[in-house]
Amino acid sequence: MEDGLLPVTIGTVLVLLCLLQVKHMFADFFLQTPKMLAGRCSYWHMGRAQHASVHALGSIIVFVLLGAPLGFIGFIVVLEWLAHFHIDFGKGFYSDRKALQPNQARYWHAMGFDQFLHQLTYIAMAWAWTGFAL
Repeated sequence: MEDGLLPVTIGTVLVLLCLLQVKHMFADFFLQTPKMLAGRCSYWHMGRAQHASVHALGSIIVFVLLGAPLGFIGFIVVLEWLAHFHIDFGKGFYSDRKALQPNQARYWHAMGFDQFLHQLTYIAMAWAWTGFAL
């Protein structure tokens, strides 16, 4: 460290994680349509596929802004799409099977675990970016 500043690589990783958080907030909470939210207990659900695609598109924008190589971007967003699709399927399947509602603690446990897994996905993406794209 020099003059109390973070090294550029740590600063860039923090910027990446912050941008992924902003992307996640919009994709997971503001840009979901009724189609994306309905029928989540079935495995192949077009709304969930579209929702995962919104996340992938957001991540493409984030990684392009940070100058990541196109091959890396393509690879990482396909993995993110798969992870997001399956994490959301697990939450939707479990929540529907248990008939969970927002006034129940288990609903929030499922929501929290879902968000935790998404955050681990972003940490893995940041790790991959530092190891393979920087």
